[in-house]
Amino acid sequence: MLDALLDAQRRFGGKVAVADARLQLTYKRLAALAAVMRDIIIAETPAPRIGILLPASAIFPAALFGTWWAGRIPVPLNFLLAPNELAAITSDADLDLILSVKPLAKIVGPLPVRTLLLDELPLKRKVLMRMLRRAPDPLPVQPSDTAVLLYTSGTSGLPKGVELSFGNLRTNCEASIAAADLDPSHRMLNVLPPFHVFGLTANVLMPVLLGASVYAIPRFNPRAAVRAVQEQGLSMMMAIPSMYAAMIRTKGFPKDALQTLQLAESGGEPLPEAVETGFMERFGIQLVQGYGLTETSPVVSLSSMANWRPGSVGRPIADVEVRILDDERNQLQTGQAGEICVRGPNVMKGYYRQPEQTDLVIDLDGWFRTGDVGSLDTDGYLYISARIKDLIIVGGENVYPREIEAVLEQHSAVAEAAVVGVEDKSRGQVPVAFVGLLDGAAATESELRTFARQRLAGYKTPRRVHIVDQLPRSPTGKVLKRALTE
Repeated sequence: MLDALLDAQRRFGGKVAVADARLQLTYKRLAALAAVMRDIIIAETPAPRIGILLPASAIFPAALFGTWWAGRIPVPLNFLLAPNELAAITSDADLDLILSVKPLAKIVGPLPVRTLLLDELPLKRKVLMRMLRRAPDPLPVQPSDTAVLLYTSGTSGLPKGVELSFGNLRTNCEASIAAADLDPSHRMLNVLPPFHVFGLTANVLMPVLLGASVYAIPRFNPRAAVRAVQEQGLSMMMAIPSMYAAMIRTKGFPKDALQTLQLAESGGEPLPEAVETGFMERFGIQLVQGYGLTETSPVVSLSSMANWRPGSVGRPIADVEVRILDDERNQLQTGQAGEICVRGPNVMKGYYRQPEQTDLVIDLDGWFRTGDVGSLDTDGYLYISARIKDLIIVGGENVYPREIEAVLEQHSAVAEAAVVGVEDKSRGQVPVAFVGLLDGAAATESELRTFARQRLAGYKTPRRVHIVDQLPRSPTGKVLKRALTE
């Protein structure tokens, strides 16, 4: 991937590569800063893995590419985790150095690892000096070499380190660029944390491969996001549904505030119909969906404005195969729901130091078990139903929470819904719903149960509906259904 930055430097040297409210870097200066990071890392530690605890920012790509330039493996760290969680990850990855900044010093301070606060270093002077010297040659790498170690959010257990290779990242980015028909003219909004694979590839790696420009907001704020698109004339953004939902609720912006957006992609979790229609009504922009996982680098399928169907997460990108299998690993027919399995150059090398866990999810033929339930239509469009672990079995009948959630979200007062299964003596399990209402809207549990009962089979109707101020979420925005179940 470092060759992509050096190529962008040659082709687009004076063009803005990445900017935030404090710093703007052309491709020439980004490459120079990455070379400075290389020098710093080599001088500081011989360790093979380097922790990077930084928000979405202009300096993150410099730290990432600088780590590769030093011949090391970057480990982006989630700055929203608790200290004990971060400590467990730094121990598992054998880190002895973390690159960070002063605003995050309190987070890294308690960790048993040396920390280098980049904003305390004379980076500007070092960059100017580096630009006067010939850049060092990159070290040779193979497509199968580990490029990055990303730790899963741990929503279904302890975080696992996912090893993605240079080949994983490169092929996935290139296929995604082709599927979305992107070009160097794009100006992208980056509101996704770079410790998450969605943010890392969509807003750090893909722009460099394209030679596009990125404007980063370190911590998502809906008003700041709308304002950035409006003032910077941005043409593209990728975000999770809850971010789009928050943008819908912003006040004081005209409907055409996002008129420069040519593509608004949603991923990370299912896109509620209320958010999709609400974004169109509020800003006149059609949201499109993609689907992926950390283990698939991440994109499996992708929609674009020219390739979109309601409710679908698009068709598999180039060279990625998708099969729908039943519990006995038999392939299901078109329209039948089962586990989504994926094979292709995007499938991870494996879980770091956990070969047994890797073997549980990747078979001998290279098929990765996603743990997600979905189906394919006759044209190959993929639809997501649920996580297998979320599946509710009511009196022997399979109930997919997403189906119930989608119905509840059709109610005019509902902003979002999450459904979990709870034990029931007579039926095994029953569905229970948690609902967040739109600002200023009102609804009762009885009203919402009646609304659902009119649109669902009796066994699918939530036994109870809890109206909550907000749903519990992971640092990456996914609803924590374990917390709801508890």
